[in-house]
Amino acid sequence: MLLSPFEWTIAKRYMLPGKGERFIALVAGISLVAVMLGVAALVIVMSVMNGFRAELFDKIVSLNGHAIVQAYGGRLENWEEVLANARKTPGVTHASPLIEQPLMTTFNGRVEGILVRGNTQGDIDALADKVQEGSLKSLADGVSNIAIGSQLAQNLGARVGDTITIINPAGRPTPFGTVPRQIAYTVTAIFEIGIYDLDERYVIMPMANAQQLLLSGDTIGTIEITTSDPDRVSEFLAPLERQLKGKAVVTTWKQMNASLFEALAVERVAMFVVLSIIVLVAVFNILSSLIMLVRAKTRDIAILRTMGATRRSLIKVFVTAGFCIGAAGTVAGLILGAVFLYFRQPVVRLVETLTGQNLWDPSIRFLTELPARTDPLEIVIICVLSLVLSFLATLYPAFKAASTDPVQVLRYE
Repeated sequence: MLLSPFEWTIAKRYMLPGKGERFIALVAGISLVAVMLGVAALVIVMSVMNGFRAELFDKIVSLNGHAIVQAYGGRLENWEEVLANARKTPGVTHASPLIEQPLMTTFNGRVEGILVRGNTQGDIDALADKVQEGSLKSLADGVSNIAIGSQLAQNLGARVGDTITIINPAGRPTPFGTVPRQIAYTVTAIFEIGIYDLDERYVIMPMANAQQLLLSGDTIGTIEITTSDPDRVSEFLAPLERQLKGKAVVTTWKQMNASLFEALAVERVAMFVVLSIIVLVAVFNILSSLIMLVRAKTRDIAILRTMGATRRSLIKVFVTAGFCIGAAGTVAGLILGAVFLYFRQPVVRLVETLTGQNLWDPSIRFLTELPARTDPLEIVIICVLSLVLSFLATLYPAFKAASTDPVQVLRYE
């Protein structure tokens, strides 16, 4: 809808009411701020929800892969053959053996439940960027060195160089009964994955050392698989699952974390709908300010009509005036949302300081920091939603102004 110079001049005049119309200007300003806050809230919340899901997925998958193969009974006897078949499966980009077993550890009188992971050297090296203290290079077969999670180190009070004891209840039988197996290990690295529950429990060691600790011989319990597309993991692994039917079970990341990611998806949709109401309320403010403007300008509109202004021109003038308020609020909301997301961690710390409350407890939120990941498609949808609602809010006042009868208004002038 292109405006002529005359229409644009009138529209600009109505967007900036005079001194006697300050109340209308106040309502229009409130409308702009309301649209800005609604759009900013949508951008911030949806970006944080996307970031939370993406970060959680990346951290879980980086440690556990897209799927795992687990034998019935916990021990995969012919794991070399299964591993070879997994690597040959179309769509599989990586497969490696893995041992994972819940045990206990003690240090200086403190006892914690742990999850011992026996990894290949390649998988251990992949965690190098997550190491906070020490080095993973000292983890080797036959050497009693381990890496532990940062939260576990904090709970135990252990640091790099300390020796902790890992207890395996399934020890060797003796004439006096089964004696739990206790082996001392030196902590040579402390890592942080970023998921509180994993950092609190994980102990990493070479696979041969884990087999020795668990007395499992040459068997393993799990094969970790990564595919080229995590969303098609079930499709890729269907042939492998048929081959292992009755011997082992294939569990995908969707099955392992189904309840968590489904809850996030439902919450994401619910938050979008609820926050869209803020934009809708802001649009009603635009509607009310335009209605007041039309009533205040009834005489001016009648004069414009007698001077030759068409109904179409008046519709375009008032639609432009209202739509510009919505557009300005949308742009301001995008800028405010981007600034908030960029400084989100300082904002969280500031609010925590002012309120004295821990807003982001890693033990509850899973992640150690507030994540954010902006989806361009969602930003476009938010902008279109705001602009379309703003446009619709202008139609009634615009048609009301266009239907003004100059004869009735100017009869007694």
